Amino acid sequence: MENNETAQTPPDPELARLEALAKLLDNQFRVPGTNMRFGLDGLIGLVPYLGDMSGFVVSGFLMRTMAKKGASPWMMLRMMFNYIVDAVFGVVPLLGDLFDFGFKANRRNVEMLKAYYADGEAKPNAKRSVAFLGILFLLLFMALIWAVWKLSAMLLAWLMSSF
Repeated sequence: MENNETAQTPPDPELARLEALAKLLDNQFRVPGTNMRFGLDGLIGLVPYLGDMSGFVVSGFLMRTMAKKGASPWMMLRMMFNYIVDAVFGVVPLLGDLFDFGFKANRRNVEMLKAYYADGEAKPNAKRSVAFLGILFLLLFMALIWAVWKLSAMLLAWLMSSF
């Protein structure tokens, strides 16, 4: 039997799901007449604060899957940084929404993960770093909630003093 070196291995179903989710969140729709694309993350982000929080939570599920795939702790920190940037800038009214349409943290992270696996070498198990990153993610999520609370209080105080 001849060894077929050009045979493709079947696509990884988890990576395919991540790809589909990243597309849905970041690139699913196109602005008519342009090449500009956006996804549900940008649309949900239009709902002040709640949209940004839900996007951050969905991103956490993506991180969990990426950790299961064996992403290195350094890569997972870089991915988390993308989510933090997306969440922090996303809470700024109007400008944050425009940022959400362009930054595409989910797409960036899936592309990073695909590049990580492109060499075909076995990757280390990332389960030991998952607990640390999960706690870090939770702390950052709580800090984001606190920041939104403070920002909302400042905006409300400013609005009340204006009338």
